[in-house]
Order: sequence, then structure tokens, then C-alpha cells
Amino acid sequence: MTFEVTILGCGAATPSGRHNPSAQMVNVHDKLFLVDCGEGTQMQMRKYRLRFQRVNHIFISHLHGDHFFGLPGLISTFSLLGRQSKLHIYGPPALKEIIDVTFQHSETYLEFALEFHPVSDKKKMLLMEDETLEVYSIPLKHRIPCTGFLFVEKQKPLKIKKEKISEYRLTPLQIIELKKGNDVMSAAGQPLLAAEMCMPREKARSYAYCSDTMYWEKLAADIFQVNLLYHEATFLTTEEERAKKTFHSTALQAAKLATIAETKQLLLGHFSSRYTHQHHFLDEALTAHANVLLADEGLTFQVG
Repeated sequence: MTFEVTILGCGAATPSGRHNPSAQMVNVHDKLFLVDCGEGTQMQMRKYRLRFQRVNHIFISHLHGDHFFGLPGLISTFSLLGRQSKLHIYGPPALKEIIDVTFQHSETYLEFALEFHPVSDKKKMLLMEDETLEVYSIPLKHRIPCTGFLFVEKQKPLKIKKEKISEYRLTPLQIIELKKGNDVMSAAGQPLLAAEMCMPREKARSYAYCSDTMYWEKLAADIFQVNLLYHEATFLTTEEERAKKTFHSTALQAAKLATIAETKQLLLGHFSSRYTHQHHFLDEALTAHANVLLADEGLTFQVG
């Protein structure tokens, strides 16, 4: 099943011709979730052919403009395209007021419902779940209240070995119980062990998005052993003091955190416009973590 992340923007606050502001699309089992929405996000969605009508949940990490200035325009476009279904928006409590005032004074009227879900930056909290996925907010350490987002695939049911169904003439009820991991008894009174009757369980996958944050080791507990971690790397180590002052991270710090959290892969982004070449971020991070990737607009990364 699909679990992937498409980068729409991975630049830091100052606009540049190299990168768009922060935005990415998370695809879990062909359901699309927009994470942050900097300027130009809807144009990036068109460029990379991501279908507007499939987005029902938008997650905004914080209220610095490079992470949400594209949201009012995107919502307006949804309306112009004739959207009827409800749109869920998760973010800082003040985001609702910003959107309401913007639409009030621009006389923008929507034909669909907007449902705001305020997010706290004080503790990890479950924001939404369905039959296949849970999405959590996780506190980050930035100049203003800021959260990351953790996408956790729900554990998949076990799969019965096909030959066992006919061999033991399994009933539908027995199959259901075995898929849950429960042992059952055969018609002859023989114990049938789920571990022997089923295929090895597929591991659930997870993705963590950490937008703007300074180096903060407490974060590792909330993202422990995720398959893929997107962590901001605004600066290189030569600007470590500036990173600390602005509550951002260096590539090396992101890699150190990924190592502490035992993450499988690290994806770096939120690059400052002062740097012309991104390979320096990769070189720096590889000194502390063995599996590092660089974000870039249009790239899609598999979670697994």
C-alpha cells in the first residue's frame, strides 16, 4: 500500500528562485494530506498533478508566513472549483481567526464547511484517525508555538496462508480470529496457532514532519524509530550560533537527533537561501547519520 511524501516546497523564510516555501503532500493508502502551505503551494500541486479534491485534511505547523500564507488562496480555489465536501484544518488556535478575517474582508464565501481543529504545542496529541492511519501533533521548540506531525500507519491484519484454509477447512469465524492473532481450535480439537497459520506480519510504517525547531533532544521520544524523519536543516554548522538564536537547526544537529531517535532515514529540508549548493548539508549530516536524503521540489520519498 502507498505511503509516500512529495515535496512541494523546502526553502526557509526568505524567498529564493531555488526553493518554494514549506509544503508537502503525504499520501497514505491513496489518501492525500497537505502538510504546511507556504506561498505558491496550489501552483505546485498543479505542477505535480496532485488532485485538489482528494485533499480533506490540512496540517499547519505554526504561524510564520512561509508555512501558511498559501492557505487562504488554496481554500478559495477549492471553492471556485466547486468543492462541496468538508475540509479539516489542524493548526494553532489563532489560525481560524486569520482565515475568518481574511474571508470576511475579501467577501469570500465558501460552499463547503471548514472545520478547524486547534493544536496544542505543549504535548503530543492525537489529531485524527481512520481505519488505516493515526496522525499526531508533536511539540517542537521554536520562537513561536510550533508543532510537528507524526503519521502512523495502523497495524495491518495478519494474512492467512491460503493452503491452510483448505487444509483445515477453516470457517469464516476462525479466519477472523486468526487474522487478529488469536489461536483457534480445529473441528478435530487440534490447536491451530496463528503464528503458524498466518504469514509474517507486515510492519506498520511511520513518518514524522518536524518543520521549524532548534536542536531539542526531548523530541526524540516522540519520533522514536520512525521510518522517515523530515527535519529542518536551515543552516550549516558554521552558522550554529545563528541557528540557536533563531530557534533553528543545523544539518549536523538534525542528524544527531535522528541518530538518538533511531530513525531509519533522515530527510533534510527548510534550507536557508544563503546556500547555493545543498550537497554541503548532505556531507555534514552523513557524519552523524548513515542514511540521509535531501528534499527538493517534485521529489517523492517512500516511507518504509
